[in-house]
Amino acid sequence: MAKKGSKAREETALREVLRVPGGKPVDLSAYDARDTPAGPRDKQAGRAAMSTLASPLADLQERLWAASTAGDRRRILLVLQGMDTSGKGGTVKHVIGLFNPSGCRIHAFKAPTPKELEHPFLWRIKRVLPQAGELGIFDRSHYEDVLIARVRALAPPAEIERRYDEINRFEKSLTDDGVTVIKCFLHISYDEQRERLLKRLDRPDKHWKFHVSDIDERALWPAYQQAYETALERCSTPHAPWHLVPADRKWYRDWAVSRLLLEHLSELDPRYPEADFDVEEARRRLLER
Repeated sequence: MAKKGSKAREETALREVLRVPGGKPVDLSAYDARDTPAGPRDKQAGRAAMSTLASPLADLQERLWAASTAGDRRRILLVLQGMDTSGKGGTVKHVIGLFNPSGCRIHAFKAPTPKELEHPFLWRIKRVLPQAGELGIFDRSHYEDVLIARVRALAPPAEIERRYDEINRFEKSLTDDGVTVIKCFLHISYDEQRERLLKRLDRPDKHWKFHVSDIDERALWPAYQQAYETALERCSTPHAPWHLVPADRKWYRDWAVSRLLLEHLSELDPRYPEADFDVEEARRRLLER
């Protein structure tokens, strides 16, 4: 439970407030997609809070990269999932703006290609994982194979069922290898999605983002909600928990994901490697030239 007062709200560990308890039934209708738990209460405060995250995040990212040059294998994988228009791409845009892009590895997963379909579903995921010192961001992910694959019956039910355990084993292997996995479900409401789709129709420069199939997909909203509820229940584990981020308010969504990154990076506390040479001798030689 968040403490009263704006300062206390921002100091609360967001990762605990937004964490989805694993192994328990999840009812998404019980979560308010316009909520602003443990954080700034309005857009102005949210934007101000977002700006204060830039410096510490940039510092921690540089330290993480620097540590990798001395053999530290730790890295971050941010997984973004959510219904269409929930803001996966927008989150990437705003969060990456706080980091040095040269240390980021971003991948947006589309429908599997014929080549990818020739391999197990995790094959394409493993090919684009972040390397030591990097921040990896997945816009959609391996969870598509238990979400749209389930709703659209793209695989037999027994295969879908098997994938939950395979995902858990895969994510455990990542964390054992030094990957901090931060999974965010961007929770948008049915009405808010309609409004965002209508805005795309209102703006000619956004028509390219609209697909007529988006209308048909809305008819499957209950099935998608159930698929997400199952994935959140089955795959929110101690080593890779899910975080439910209210996403109707874009400013809160962006702040929350950035704050989660800050909390996890701060816990890693990467350090600059010590010099493997005589600093004073190097200084003396430079001054002589």
